[in-house]
Amino acid sequence: MQTHQAKRVEITIESVMESRLTKALVDAGVTGFTILPVLGGSGRSGQWSREGQVSRAGGMVAVVCIIRPERLDGLLDAAFGVVERHIGVVCVTDCEVLRAERF
Repeated sequence: MQTHQAKRVEITIESVMESRLTKALVDAGVTGFTILPVLGGSGRSGQWSREGQVSRAGGMVAVVCIIRPERLDGLLDAAFGVVERHIGVVCVTDCEVLRAERF
């Protein structure tokens, strides 16, 4: 089966910034993404958990996009415009997809 090269971009950001980030991605021409809740983790400030929080304001989400390599710079510019002033991590990895026409 033939596969096609793509980029997987995962952006972990504060929940309250989710709509601002997804709007920036859509405005940049990103046509697909998945949003996942982040249950907890550890970083520069130590361990944290979503457990016991009353609202989503203190939580984090992971926005995952798979795109064609030539569209990566536009996505990163849009994401960085939101992430640079907030808590967030952007990761880019190489991946392969089966149906390139969907990306």
